Amino acid sequence: MIYRDFKGLKLSMLGMGAMRLPVLDNDDSRINKEEAFRMVDYAMKNGINYYDTAWGYHGENSESVMGEALGRYPRESFYIATKFPGYDLSNMPKVKEIFEKQLEKCKVDYFDFYLCHNVCEMNIDAYLDEKYGIIKYLTEQKKAGKIKHLGFSAHGSCEVIQRFLDAYGEHMEFCQIQLNYVDMSFQNAKEKIELLNAANLPIWVMEPLRGGKLCRLRKDEEDALRQLRPEESDTAWAFRFLQTIPNIKVILSGMSELDQMKENIDIFKSEKPLNDEEMNTLLGIAQGMLKGTLPCTACHYCVSHCPKKLDIPKLIDLYNEHSFTGGGFIAPMALMAIPEEKHPSACIGCRSCEKVCPQQIKISEAMSDFNSKLGG
Repeated sequence: MIYRDFKGLKLSMLGMGAMRLPVLDNDDSRINKEEAFRMVDYAMKNGINYYDTAWGYHGENSESVMGEALGRYPRESFYIATKFPGYDLSNMPKVKEIFEKQLEKCKVDYFDFYLCHNVCEMNIDAYLDEKYGIIKYLTEQKKAGKIKHLGFSAHGSCEVIQRFLDAYGEHMEFCQIQLNYVDMSFQNAKEKIELLNAANLPIWVMEPLRGGKLCRLRKDEEDALRQLRPEESDTAWAFRFLQTIPNIKVILSGMSELDQMKENIDIFKSEKPLNDEEMNTLLGIAQGMLKGTLPCTACHYCVSHCPKKLDIPKLIDLYNEHSFTGGGFIAPMALMAIPEEKHPSACIGCRSCEKVCPQQIKISEAMSDFNSKLGG
């Protein structure tokens, strides 16, 4: 197992994420405890010492199952991370109540790592609102020894991350972002890396395989990669990409079956960063995957001609994300921070924007399709 140094600790670079544990009867809230315990046992035996869970995972059952599974081992033999559930604004006044319940569910006296969950456009104002006292309470728990290391995860833009750092950067020790070779450009992960490096914050990675999408490449994509490394699987290429990027400490993989865990652990037995040719080939494949997305350059000509004054470039960006992912929570979550009269449903189909679009994007059709995809 590859390990990374962090403040005197040796963290397994591969961490076990507990968002996609095995379940019973395809019911996400019913975790298959027997299989989950087998996976934790295999992970512990083979060098994984970092385990990531959260309040909302598996219908609020992930923390309890992971606490029970890890509770069979000496406390000093693993690091457990969980998060304050700021993705739900109704939780903002409940930081003390939730934190105490999390300690109980995870069967621990302290958390090795604790994060403000999912800092994004929808909740940044609430996180910054001192009336909730979230960071104040969490820093108090750190002083009391109930949190060893405090950080945050973010799906929001660089602007949102910067606002959070401007307010609380002095208290943050790490940041967890969505990072893989597709999102390097698609979700501006490159800029986020630069921002975090400038803030001197180590990086934790989530969605390294983009929900498994990067484990199933097309044959022509696989052929191009096998010419460079015949022995590497699609999954290995995604992880080797991340092994190449400096300042990454932990890569979380939400493994849902033991075979996936075995494959991932085998990959992390060795460190094989990519050379320039391999990196360029992989990023070229990523660009090919994104060819179906709309080529908006955010010139904003469309906005000046929209009678509804919609932020069309932002909506197209969210449309691309939602279409490429095949749904998911990121676009709906971001739209929660936008007034309803500025949603894609507000487009009246006048096509004024299309007359000035240099990329000749059929914007009105995209907005209609986006609204349909969102269930409108």
